[in-house]
Amino acid sequence: PPTPPRGRRRPSLAMARRLFSAAGALVPPVPAPAPAPVPASSSAAAEAAVSLLPLLPCKRRKKLLKKLNSPRIAPIEPEADRRVPALDAVLDRDAAFRFLSRARSFMASLPPPHRIPLAEAGKLYRELGFPRGRSVSRAAARNPLLFTRTTVGSVPHLAFTPLMCSLLEEERRVHEELLPARVLAVRKLLMLTAHRRLPLAKLHHCRAVLGLPDDFRDRVRDFPDDFRVAVDPDGLHVLELARWDPALAVSALEHDFMVDERRIRRTFRFSVPHRRSMPLDGEEAERLDAATTFPLVSPYTNGALLRPWTPEAEKYRVGVVHEFLSLTLEKRALIHHVFEFKEELGLTRHMYQSLRKQTRAFYLAGTEMNWAVFLRDAYDDDGVLRDKDPLVLFNEKLQGYACMTEMDPRRSIAE
Repeated sequence: PPTPPRGRRRPSLAMARRLFSAAGALVPPVPAPAPAPVPASSSAAAEAAVSLLPLLPCKRRKKLLKKLNSPRIAPIEPEADRRVPALDAVLDRDAAFRFLSRARSFMASLPPPHRIPLAEAGKLYRELGFPRGRSVSRAAARNPLLFTRTTVGSVPHLAFTPLMCSLLEEERRVHEELLPARVLAVRKLLMLTAHRRLPLAKLHHCRAVLGLPDDFRDRVRDFPDDFRVAVDPDGLHVLELARWDPALAVSALEHDFMVDERRIRRTFRFSVPHRRSMPLDGEEAERLDAATTFPLVSPYTNGALLRPWTPEAEKYRVGVVHEFLSLTLEKRALIHHVFEFKEELGLTRHMYQSLRKQTRAFYLAGTEMNWAVFLRDAYDDDGVLRDKDPLVLFNEKLQGYACMTEMDPRRSIAE
């Protein structure tokens, strides 16, 4: 951590908590292959399509305009000057490897030898992540080192290659090493919720975002001191927090504040609207905004006690989203993954406006129909994650193999 300037004391945890409302906060209820190339940004492709509009006939121009204005294509950030192409390209990279990630997860859940008939696989376009109406064999052929086509009794099957099987075994070892950290993250997530409980189905749906193993919901009973599994009146299995730990009720913002107080003070701004008849210079407006921005509200407080549509309630919801993203694997999440826990985290449908105000803390990327939220401080100017989890490094290694068409003879499968 950087050394504080001379004459100033390093902020303590108690000092950090002064910037956060503490009401109710502690009340219990191997060398890898070359990195995968980043595809061109989809927003750049849309801009190229716009440049062609004057050259098209009237009917084709109207058709293209209608498509560009569709929520499937229209960017969530309407102002081109505020877009960050490096972060937009991260989502394009995810789309390029959608078949790899989904097919790996689905086929790994099948019993050994992890294969499926091609005729059946062609119907599972959602589960395997290839476009509807396209050939699954064609999608698998783009990853020849990881997927192969075999014949079992004259029936063609889609299966893993020996390299892919060895990589899955490596992934299993990585998950085993990271399991204590994942349990800690799930405990903090449960402490964020209003009733300290989450449906296991929602947790399983967002397992890739949180970096959880595929069998995590079957292993939660191995941690009786941390979790309880109950059945709600609707028959859903719910994961409950077994005990409240005050040491975990410290948000990532509070930790960062103790390291760099000035950066945290510049990150958020909850402005006070004022009329033109009240002239304020830049310094006075900044001082007024700072007075209304701090103290922030800790996401581990009881949000139900806050009055709706007040600045404190907005601070709380923004802080909850920031803390949720800090618990994710890559410090980002698609909005439907965030809103998977809408009721449990006390979020509202006005979160887009709240997040868009905090441009120094969050970046919104993607389209109006499917957009993602990034923690800006977690990425550098090139769109690279600053602090990479071991599972992120493994995923990059796997994507590197997916981009290769043949194995380097100097590289062994054990790598």
